[in-house]
Amino acid sequence: MSAAKPDLSVNLAGIRMKNPVMTASGTFGYGPEYADLVDLNKLGAIVVKGICLKPTYGNPTPRTFETSSGLINAIGLPGPGVDGFIKKYIPFLRNYDVPVIVNIWGKTIEEYAEVAARFDAVDEVAGLEVNLSCPNIKEGSAVFAANVDLFRRCLDAVRAKTKKPLIPKLAPNVSDITVFAKAAESCGANAISLINSVPAMAVDIETRKPRIANITGGLTGPAIKPIAVRLVWQAAQAVKIPVVGMGGIYSAADAMEFFIVGASAIAIGTANFTNPDTILNVIAGIEDYLVRKGHASIRDVVGTFQK
Repeated sequence: MSAAKPDLSVNLAGIRMKNPVMTASGTFGYGPEYADLVDLNKLGAIVVKGICLKPTYGNPTPRTFETSSGLINAIGLPGPGVDGFIKKYIPFLRNYDVPVIVNIWGKTIEEYAEVAARFDAVDEVAGLEVNLSCPNIKEGSAVFAANVDLFRRCLDAVRAKTKKPLIPKLAPNVSDITVFAKAAESCGANAISLINSVPAMAVDIETRKPRIANITGGLTGPAIKPIAVRLVWQAAQAVKIPVVGMGGIYSAADAMEFFIVGASAIAIGTANFTNPDTILNVIAGIEDYLVRKGHASIRDVVGTFQK
């Protein structure tokens, strides 16, 4: 067994990270919300909540419903818009030694492209996660999730407006995830992330009404991890660009499943709501696993799944 401290660093599509553990967009705010609970400098990267061109207010309440093994949410991507984010949050984030990846979305292809263009000039932004798969709004990214032609057109438009690393976020509810993974690669994406939440619904049997105002929402948490592991495995075999895996990661053991099937990095989402220490515990647990197995680097584990 190796006595040396293993190397957790990764180069994700040109984004140098001290470890392969990121926050999942929408579950960590914009950074300040967790700064008193988590040492942000210990994270691999912060992926901030989705930003579109103008300020948005999201869906009506109730927006969330806890299931027996996860969370259904239909927050609706509220946010300050590009200008609001740059003015309010960039000064805070530049105080930390951690890459910032901005999740972007729009209601039209033109909006996606404009948001990308605006962030291209912001040095503090290390990369852009392109949300083409959110099931919680009735327009925009939900439309692009399952239409590969629109998916391509949107990515082409975004790629033309920025030199920053692009990481399209893929939906789980498609017939063949490899089609979208390959489309992303062919459009110049530098990596892909998956999965987004799984479309879901819950009903109050006493009132016979939906549990959330949007009627349907996205399921996250432990319930979706087996789905996510399968889709990450399929996508990683289909492309040469790095894959960021996410969906129901609550422990280092969960994270290692994703690395073994081909993820180069992972993101932690819903677990941040139940225990903010989860992300640091996972980082420590990954290191412990590498030491126990005698691996010098996290890269030694990526894609080592054996049939």
